[in-house]
Amino acid sequence: MATRGSRSEKVKRIFQQFDNNRDGGLNRDEMAALVVAVNPRVKFSDEQINAILDEVFRTYGEFIDGEKGLTYDGLLRTYDDGAGDVDRDFDALGLELYPDENKGASIVSEASSSSIAEERITESQRKQRTTAWAGSPHHEIVFDDTWKLVDELEILLKRLQAKQAKTGKFKSDNFDAYSDAGWSRELGPSAELSEKRVYWEETGPDYGIFVKELGALRSRADGARSREEAFDGQMAIGRVLYEHQLFKEALISFKRSCELQPMDVRPHFRAGNCLYVLGKYKEAKEEFLLALEAAEAGGNQWGYLLPQIYVNLGIALEGEGMVLSACEYYREAAIICPTHFRALAAAKALEEAIFMKPDYADAHCDLGSALHALGEDERAIEVFQKAIDLKPGHVDALYNLGGLYMDLGRFQRASEMYTRVLAVWPNHWRAQLNKAVSLLGAGETEEAKKALKEALKMTNRVELHDVIYHLKQLQKKKVKSKGGANGEGAFVIVEPSKFRTVGEKTTLRQDLGSAIQIRAFQRITRLSRCNVDLLKKEMNEIDVPVSHSGGGGPQKSIRKPNLEGILRRLLRFLKPETFQGAVKAINESILSVLDETGSGRVDLGIFYAVLAPICNGPPNKRKRIAFDALLWRPVNEGSSQIRKVDAVQYIKLLRAIYVPSHGISEILEVHGETDSSMVSFNEFLTMFDDPDWGFGIMSTLLKLENGDRNRHGRRVCAVCRYPVIGSRFREVKSHFSLCNQCYSEGKVPPSFKQDEYKFKEYGSEAEAMKDKCMYFTLQS
Repeated sequence: MATRGSRSEKVKRIFQQFDNNRDGGLNRDEMAALVVAVNPRVKFSDEQINAILDEVFRTYGEFIDGEKGLTYDGLLRTYDDGAGDVDRDFDALGLELYPDENKGASIVSEASSSSIAEERITESQRKQRTTAWAGSPHHEIVFDDTWKLVDELEILLKRLQAKQAKTGKFKSDNFDAYSDAGWSRELGPSAELSEKRVYWEETGPDYGIFVKELGALRSRADGARSREEAFDGQMAIGRVLYEHQLFKEALISFKRSCELQPMDVRPHFRAGNCLYVLGKYKEAKEEFLLALEAAEAGGNQWGYLLPQIYVNLGIALEGEGMVLSACEYYREAAIICPTHFRALAAAKALEEAIFMKPDYADAHCDLGSALHALGEDERAIEVFQKAIDLKPGHVDALYNLGGLYMDLGRFQRASEMYTRVLAVWPNHWRAQLNKAVSLLGAGETEEAKKALKEALKMTNRVELHDVIYHLKQLQKKKVKSKGGANGEGAFVIVEPSKFRTVGEKTTLRQDLGSAIQIRAFQRITRLSRCNVDLLKKEMNEIDVPVSHSGGGGPQKSIRKPNLEGILRRLLRFLKPETFQGAVKAINESILSVLDETGSGRVDLGIFYAVLAPICNGPPNKRKRIAFDALLWRPVNEGSSQIRKVDAVQYIKLLRAIYVPSHGISEILEVHGETDSSMVSFNEFLTMFDDPDWGFGIMSTLLKLENGDRNRHGRRVCAVCRYPVIGSRFREVKSHFSLCNQCYSEGKVPPSFKQDEYKFKEYGSEAEAMKDKCMYFTLQS
């Protein structure tokens, strides 16, 4: 196994590499360079670097030599304490031991066909070549017979590699995966790992022979003289297989080790690592939880491994899309091991992604969208580009920048952005479609046709045919572009007071604009696909302890990471990355209002009641379950009525969250009210449906939901030239028609200048035809 001597020599080489002024210490600048160098894929902010250095210099103050900084003994102590992985840092820096320190270093050379007896590894060779896992005092191999198993397994692996290399089936590259705790750990999703994987051919006869021989080794391990020795053998086999990236086979050995010693932390931890690399995030999470349970039960015995269990558990949760829960475990790791960069950096980065702080790629992407909406297009381009610099494969930033270039008429650049999106996400049909449109705008007709054919191969969605029809309309009408997206024609924006409605059923422009925003929120969060009955099911099944708020009122409150778990069950049909986006939107729009004090806790009854109106289901059932959620709260539990003050507060919350133009100031008006009257469900409905003081906008939202697939023949919007979907708003004097979006934004064609505009809304062409017939009847 690796000796203390070789370990200390590696630390000495690392120390010398960064002691630039040769004063025998690593000052803050030199230490910062070390942290950055051993983590090439992590982009640290100055704040993160300073936080790590503060903890290192505070924790190891006894090893700080004035202005010189951290001494060699101090650096060695950090590695001894588990704050770093010596071997991985040494390899990451590309360092080598001096010649006299590296005799007989590696046995991984060209494989020969000699027998096992001829290929026996000497003790000195074994000590030099064994990987870091065997060098740690916590992971050393206990039994001599286990070494024999390891040696024979290494020979079997070398033979298999040689045979597969001859046929070209073995592909090897660098690899970075889980290891013990340390600041050199940078563990991303398996998509990142796939670029640095070793690929074994697992279907051929050579591999079958290897598996058979491996089974014989496992049987020998199981046949050991004691349970402890069998455990030692299975763990060693698993570790060797893991190092050679045979994760499925390694998992079998770790699982067997779990059976032999269920309360040992290591096999659960290692099994979790294997499952994560195999992309089985939920199963990995369960193994890490078992490891955590065993570690907490074992006292100080497993203290050295506890920070990494927390970190890897967080990473597995990230894989599931559970970023808030991941942050909690990163914090726990940082508390136990303050110098653990992964815990500090990952928690901060994820919080920035969720809470929209300014130095993270997602934040730049959203800021770019906001600047574009404000018309600050050049600044928006810079911000989007910054997001892409931080994360070159950031699909949203690339896609949105493509849209911005389209708006500016820079079609060639737009096409380039969409091409980059497709390089990351080959089946992104919207990007393929927009690429076709941008190529058409750039005058590359033939390339545009090819791109459009590719889009048609990806999907046959009706939206695709809408765009094709839209392009034909543009070619026919020869609309003069005002730099609008996808060829949007010239328009003027009319102030709201000049937009009048005809008939009681015609929606007000402002109300439609608010309803469109709610509908967009439904789509981002996918709550429109969540059956409202699931909220009732959660209320019936979940057991939430009652707590008291600062004002003393009883609540069924829950921490945000636990709330994220409930959302995961409600939105279980979402992929992890989509779920992350949903949580981000819900946090920004809902949780930020419900947790205005920043306590990190949310009243679960209120949360269910706020979600109910925008979930999937009949409108009356949505309102009923919102009422039931308010009844579920401790202040109303057991009654068939709710307090009026609670109903008023709830409705004001709805308006503040979903119709933010009303502001949050309304909420404060009910604080301190002592109205003790109660309201029944029917009275609650009256309050809820009130168009002025309730949530009457829900009727407009229902129109949008029901009109998603409603078309009006071949009618197109007079401004954007897209086919009209949903409601059609017809101007009664000039007879032009607008779609939902253009009507809500007050856009009209410049050729129809009037002092005021009167619109009538038609939900379908049947309604329009009926109205036309009535008009002719009245005339006659």
